[in-house]
Amino acid sequence: MVAEHEGRVPDWLIVRHDGGLDVPGAVVLPGATTRTRAGLFAALASVLTLPAYLGETWDALSDVLRDQLDAGPLTVLITDAGQLLVDEPSDQYGRLLAVLGDLATSAPHPLRVVLDEAVPS
Repeated sequence: MVAEHEGRVPDWLIVRHDGGLDVPGAVVLPGATTRTRAGLFAALASVLTLPAYLGETWDALSDVLRDQLDAGPLTVLITDAGQLLVDEPSDQYGRLLAVLGDLATSAPHPLRVVLDEAVPS
């Protein structure tokens, strides 16, 4: 990320607080399944039918998501996103955003990530 844009949300990332789930074509990950890196990877592998060889490293995730983005655009909606990686050290959240940001700016098709922070009632 460029320092001059600190504090600005990048175009590929949407943060919502309204709980509306009207994101056409999005794959949906419930926040409760993304509390750990292993949970996040398993949830992504489940909804995106990622290869079984996906390891639990950020580089491996980047590689398989790049393969997805080679085939077409991808929108990921994480509901109750306040739970995203909360059971991991705080640097893991930043690492995830760095991986996604790199993909969003370099992949042949668009990546969009929607973090919906509203808690379901």
